[in-house]
Amino acid sequence: MSDFLHFSLDAGVATLRLNRPDVFNSINKPLALALQEQLQACQQDESVRAVVLTGTGRAFCAGQDLAEITGPDRPEVSEIVERHYNPIVELIRNLEKPVVAAVNGVAAGAGANLALACDVVVAKESASFIQAFSKIGLIPDSGGTYFLPRLVGQQRAAALMLLGDKVGATEAMQMGMIYKAFADDAFDEEVTKLTQKLAALPTRALAYTKQLLNLSSTNDLTQQLRAEADYQLRAGHTADYQEGVAAFMEKRQPVFKGQ
Repeated sequence: MSDFLHFSLDAGVATLRLNRPDVFNSINKPLALALQEQLQACQQDESVRAVVLTGTGRAFCAGQDLAEITGPDRPEVSEIVERHYNPIVELIRNLEKPVVAAVNGVAAGAGANLALACDVVVAKESASFIQAFSKIGLIPDSGGTYFLPRLVGQQRAAALMLLGDKVGATEAMQMGMIYKAFADDAFDEEVTKLTQKLAALPTRALAYTKQLLNLSSTNDLTQQLRAEADYQLRAGHTADYQEGVAAFMEKRQPVFKGQ
């Protein structure tokens, strides 16, 4: 594990904390590869039932560490996108467990788009989001041109990306970019409550729901209805479904095991 990424596991919730606070958790090669490795490990570890991505210090993630792409032996920006960021986005979307972005501060550039790739995004009220790419002559990457228009609409996404305007967390919530903005002093407690709730739910059903949401971006209605029937069949054969029905009939709280 890289010193740039801290991992902890508590009550089924894996926390991946970006840890380069001196550069606002901007991403370099070691951090990108460590994040890829840890997301893969979370997929394989059955004790992990939910994942939190957050940052150390005052920032969530300021995007790419520009020092890495300005030296004499600098790689092409496209190479970094393809080798570092694209795999992270695909791992988040394909992870068969819910991924929560807990945005504790500014999320800029690729950092903003990595947050938007997560299943649920919450933020401190003092946090902000900025599509900073146009300010340095680049285009939004890390899935930004895919996720943002689907969240806030084509017109608003275009303006945010072209102008590079900063959006506060409350405004981001109001426009549908994120799920909720929490008061700064209640943020950690609210994130814990949210993620522990997710970790206690039927993990397979959540995974199937996530996969259906992924498919809905390209399916037509008939294809999506068929997919829902297929995944409902799978969900109906899980142990957690049996537990859920039994708990309902017995008028008690279900105890799901993620199976």
